[in-house]
Amino acid sequence: MDGFADAMGRAAAAAIDFRAGVGERAVGVPVEALPGFDGPLPRAGTPPGEVVDELVAAAGPGLVATVGPRYFGFVTGGALSAATAADVLAAAWDQNAFTAVLSPAAAAAEATAARWLLELLGLPATASVGFVTGGQAANTVGLATGRHQVLAAAGWDVEEDGLAGAPPVRIVVGEERHATIDRAARLLGLGRSALVPVATRPDGSLDVTQLRAAIQGPAIVCLQAGNVNTGACDDLAAATAIAREHGAWVHVDGAFGLWAAAAPERAHLVAGRELADSWACDGHKWLNVPYDSGFAICAHPALHAAALGYTASYLPGAGSPALGGLTPESSRRARGFAVWAALRELGADGVAELVERCCALARRFAQRLAAGGAEIGAPVVLNQVLVAFGGDDRTDAVIEAVQGEGTCWAGGTTWRGRRYMRISVSNATTGEADVDRSVAAILRVASGQESP
Repeated sequence: MDGFADAMGRAAAAAIDFRAGVGERAVGVPVEALPGFDGPLPRAGTPPGEVVDELVAAAGPGLVATVGPRYFGFVTGGALSAATAADVLAAAWDQNAFTAVLSPAAAAAEATAARWLLELLGLPATASVGFVTGGQAANTVGLATGRHQVLAAAGWDVEEDGLAGAPPVRIVVGEERHATIDRAARLLGLGRSALVPVATRPDGSLDVTQLRAAIQGPAIVCLQAGNVNTGACDDLAAATAIAREHGAWVHVDGAFGLWAAAAPERAHLVAGRELADSWACDGHKWLNVPYDSGFAICAHPALHAAALGYTASYLPGAGSPALGGLTPESSRRARGFAVWAALRELGADGVAELVERCCALARRFAQRLAAGGAEIGAPVVLNQVLVAFGGDDRTDAVIEAVQGEGTCWAGGTTWRGRRYMRISVSNATTGEADVDRSVAAILRVASGQESP
């Protein structure tokens, strides 16, 4: 292909150069504008290699070092070497992973990666796995499948007749659920009014004693593995047992917390996970697969396919419970290649070590920041650390100053009515030296901020 080898060579060289220096660059210094992307639409074309060089130059000042060892925002993992290379190959191979007819290789990679994932996460080996973009899509798929089942049990065919006139579906959720659950309710036509919030315990996990009274009629119970602020996990076993008494569908939002199942010392936090009906999990968080990578998992493959799949005369195999029949997309990239590569690179022991190490580093963050005078807002359960520096205004000022200083990057959050810096340790390359360097920078910046 004309110019392909030159363009790929330049892109590979730029990628290698970026990754080689990412550990020392400013992590996320704010940028006002990126003029390199501006200008009129050109009339004439440009050789591919030159386009790559222009792209690298234009993007460079605005690249955030999310793949580096001191990015602690938004529970963002890095990107493992083999997974990154596999993702590049996926783009070059340009496979549509909708059916095995379109790409036998994509189908085989996803089948094996799915089997490995279920084993790692301690979920039923017979479950179906849809390779989606992330937690939002995975939660939406789980709720869509739950909507299908609970309405079918009530004698209503939602795929045929829609929601007009259907029995109302209640979505029972914890007060501290992730916002993607609310969005999924909107996207599925159930609406936010269908959400029935249940009180949470001091650590942010659902108060199971309040659950039974909230389940009425056709219902989906959404549980959480990994509170987005504290990392706390719901009592999955007890909550699922109660939901079963009422015939409710049980969905677990385990975007990052479900990975605790892969680490023997953390697996107790998600005990009972295998009892649920559907699960959402992210690859681009703790597994350190490049964006976008998530998993919509269902214990009932036929229901999964019934809620998501479709058939067409020109799409052989489209209706089978695999690949595109388990996701909202028809045309999608072959995400399974990068997931397969990540699991091959790490192995089961490597995934367990990664999870345990991130948890230990989060505790190190909390201990050293507390020793420096900061307030830790909640016990460290997994990889999340909440930090305050006095009043809300001062905490926000410290967060902004830390982001501008560039040694590390952490975001802000509101929990129980107070502002905190939220530190999420999810990157496979982060080590103790990165934590210590970041703590020193945070405390140094905090010391320069005025007290309220």
